[in-house]
Amino acid sequence: MPKIVDHDERRREVLSAASTVIVRDGIDAATSRAIAKEAGYSNGVLAHYFADKDDILLSALRDSHRRIRARITERVGAARGLAALREVLMDNLPLDAERAQETRLEVSFWSRSLAVERLAEVQRAEAAELRAAVRHLLEEARVAGEIRADEGLDDLTERLLALVDGLSLRSLLYPDRLGRAELERIMTTTLEAL
Repeated sequence: MPKIVDHDERRREVLSAASTVIVRDGIDAATSRAIAKEAGYSNGVLAHYFADKDDILLSALRDSHRRIRARITERVGAARGLAALREVLMDNLPLDAERAQETRLEVSFWSRSLAVERLAEVQRAEAAELRAAVRHLLEEARVAGEIRADEGLDDLTERLLALVDGLSLRSLLYPDRLGRAELERIMTTTLEAL
């Protein structure tokens, strides 16, 4: 009897292995061979599911973003305006082990995206989605009277996203200085100042 292979499951295993290698060893170490070894498969199996290494990397990044979006959607629920904005921004900080892994994965792609346009395009598209969500929630908060109307929402959106990126990177680099409590305090203080 032929072996039944769950192709979706095998693909998920490869993406999980790719993420593990990237987070543990860095994106440059995420070769097809290293990913196959981590997944417990041959290089041939990877070639069956992915066109090339960049296809694996892009798929791993998109898979991570998909999981993040699902989690944020669940966390935000019916919240609107400033409450929803707080959830979105806090969820994008490395406040626990899961989000620290996601942040490491994301940051690993930044330098490679500067050199590989295909990766940069995905990064830009995904970032535009987050930017639009933050901008929309700021507009809701302004209409509801939850924030002052003295700063342009486009500038405020960029400032908040830059704060998330900066705090995230600095937290990974300096965990003794920027732990969960400090990250939450800085973001909460920033949102209260709005």
